[in-house]
Amino acid sequence: MIRIGILGAAKIAPKAIIDPASSRDDCMIHAVAARDVEKARAYAQEHGIEHVETDYEALVRRDDLDLIYNALPPHRHAELSIAALEAGKAVLCEKPFAMNSAEAARMVEAAHKADKPLIEAFHYRFHPAFQRVMEIVASGELGDIKTMRAVFNVTIPYREGELRHTLSVGGGAMMDLGCYSLHMVRTLAGAEPEILSAEAVCERPGVDLSMQANLGFASGASASIECSMADGIDRNIALEIDGKDGSLVFLNPVHPYRGHQIRVRRGGEEAIETIDGKITYEHQLDHVMDVLTGRAAALTGGADALANMAAIDAIYTAAGLSPRGL
Repeated sequence: MIRIGILGAAKIAPKAIIDPASSRDDCMIHAVAARDVEKARAYAQEHGIEHVETDYEALVRRDDLDLIYNALPPHRHAELSIAALEAGKAVLCEKPFAMNSAEAARMVEAAHKADKPLIEAFHYRFHPAFQRVMEIVASGELGDIKTMRAVFNVTIPYREGELRHTLSVGGGAMMDLGCYSLHMVRTLAGAEPEILSAEAVCERPGVDLSMQANLGFASGASASIECSMADGIDRNIALEIDGKDGSLVFLNPVHPYRGHQIRVRRGGEEAIETIDGKITYEHQLDHVMDVLTGRAAALTGGADALANMAAIDAIYTAAGLSPRGL
């Protein structure tokens, strides 16, 4: 039985790990901690969690936990993930992995030293629909990739204290939304990009309301990523791939369980697929359990997480902004 502790009484946690764990018999949510202990107690009662800790540090030190789910904002990812690893726990850390690549490097080194898994929670990556897209690209059906475009636009309204609009905790559209788009094109290219240009729109100092970046790969392929959390923006989550011999459009790659399409055009013909699967977070927990039990190697985290943060840093720099936390 894998016993899981949750850092943060987070809104994402029920969907991301509490509900998926409740349907399994090989893991359980065992403890939670929040900044406000009364909030943690109410959260534990609502979700049937047996133990509540008075602070985050006490939770990661518990000797009856095997996995820590770090659901906190990015500014608490490095410190507490490292503390959990040093306490002998595996860690599932929410995206984006860290505030910047320097923090990510410390996290990866701590995981190596502890010999414990540290997995970044890019839940989309584990769904069969994205795996199908990877198969199509790898098969050569589209020919060599020429261009890719990944878009993640969804309104996140500003309000006082909204984390995604707060610079000090790691806010910004690129951090919250664009990290997905970047991860997709990196994964499909199987290589690390050069950041050719980037442009941000900010309503508040340093916090990107939207970001557009152009990337190049050594293969000659190029990619563009676009993300926006602006009020009133039309919701658009899509991945487009143009190859020498065909093209692919993947609608809703982040949440394919809510409905998606994979459209492949080749030789004047179009084929449309939808791929059966569970909720992305259920597939993610499947993968985490496989990693913890030695049945699989982690698909995210490690060098992959470090490279994604390095590219995010480079995009901010190209856009004339500072990487988070620097």
